[in-house]
Amino acid sequence: MDPGITDGERMSASRIPNILSIAGADPSGGAGIQADLKSIAACGGYGMAAITALTAQNTRGVTGVHTPPAEFLTQQLETVSADVRIDAVKIGMLATAEVIEATTSWLGARPGTAVVVDPVLISTSGDRLLEHDAEAALRRLLPLADVLTPNIAELAVLLGEPASTRWEDVVDQATRLAERYSVLVLAKGGHLSGHRCPDALVGPDGVLAAVEGARIDTPNTHGTGCSLSAALATLWAGCGDWGDALRLARGWLEGALYRADELEVGGGHGPVNHFGALWDGAAVPTAGALLTTWWNDLSALRSGIDDLPFIRLLRDGTLPSEDFHFYLAQDSLYLRTYSRVLSRAAELAPNREEQQFWASGAVGALEEEGNLHVLRLGHAPDPEPSPTTSSYLNHLVASGDSYPELVAAILPCYWLYQDIGQRLASSASPGHPYADWLAAYSSPEFDEATSRAIALVQKVALRVGSTTLAGMRRAFDESSRQELSFFAQTPEDTAGRPASLPIPVAAIG
Repeated sequence: MDPGITDGERMSASRIPNILSIAGADPSGGAGIQADLKSIAACGGYGMAAITALTAQNTRGVTGVHTPPAEFLTQQLETVSADVRIDAVKIGMLATAEVIEATTSWLGARPGTAVVVDPVLISTSGDRLLEHDAEAALRRLLPLADVLTPNIAELAVLLGEPASTRWEDVVDQATRLAERYSVLVLAKGGHLSGHRCPDALVGPDGVLAAVEGARIDTPNTHGTGCSLSAALATLWAGCGDWGDALRLARGWLEGALYRADELEVGGGHGPVNHFGALWDGAAVPTAGALLTTWWNDLSALRSGIDDLPFIRLLRDGTLPSEDFHFYLAQDSLYLRTYSRVLSRAAELAPNREEQQFWASGAVGALEEEGNLHVLRLGHAPDPEPSPTTSSYLNHLVASGDSYPELVAAILPCYWLYQDIGQRLASSASPGHPYADWLAAYSSPEFDEATSRAIALVQKVALRVGSTTLAGMRRAFDESSRQELSFFAQTPEDTAGRPASLPIPVAAIG
């Protein structure tokens, strides 16, 4: 890091972060320095490399390792840092105690540098890659890191314990390792069994951020750990938040794994497809693709919903029954078309997981109409759709030509209803006249469906290009505004008379 550049100057410098990888080389291109540089580039950084070891390896295994003198590593590090601003450092294979000590000495002279350490101790096949004296040197390096990214076996070695086989135990071990070295630890569930694959960023006080997705069925996972840690360092340099960086890195890596089988590299465990999304025109992962950002930006609108007379009276249980029946009748009309929109999403979905989820949602929407609505409304004739209901449905139908925009438009009906339902149900007194409606949107089943909907739309947002992402955001925001209007409408609106429950102007935006 150039000592002549101030923090203020560094912040106003190029927006492309400079990331230094300190690791070994893999001539087959799937792991080590080569994987790091691809990951850094794919995540929007400029990659640099100080090489700690040369390996002879391919997708089937390692046949040899040559470690240059540690003094030459020091020369690499001192030379590059004397000239180039370094925004984050990723450390991988360090090979020997002397190499580790050289790296530790260089880092110790640069406090404040963001550091991600992938402690390469054990190979995928279970072979130990460091001698015990080198492991002792590595432990002296760990307190200089911001984040450690061990796999399950490496986590166990660092604690001197057996490897865990349950996710809860992995998180517990990661927490204790974080406490021991005063760092963050990325607990990774990739080596566990099961259909789900969780990761969690853990500090001394517990979990700070967690992500989870379906396990991707591919043998081509060579270099996954290297790639994830390099992506994490790069994305942190871009957004400044380790939790957001994990969410972005995990989303990017899932895309690279989904596309891994398109490559034809070797006859063993091939590499992930680092640039698969970019070759399709997708944008570099940014915080703008995070759904948490979208949700937080809705804070004024969500407050506006809470302030609506309909919601306030519903919470108190004092909402007139005729107003609630009007709402349910319009909601019944809404759900019929909403079910068809969900079926359209299933039709357009690119993989079985997403197809099945949206299809089950379509069936669930019809069941909701058949249960709660008919129970309350009986078999009364259908009313005319209100202008507000028609506007919302027209928006959803118009989004149906683009799968990404359609699922973004669908999501607020899950997310806002869950948010409202949970809070109203928590404050409902015994004998609340609308307890059945509140229960429907605060149930564990609806919570699970909402969580899955958020996760699936998040995956889509992380794999599309900037133009499509902007369209997704517009569709999401418009559906959210339509939700507010839907809750605000009254029978007077349909009759053409002034609304008695006005929409707060500030909430519409």
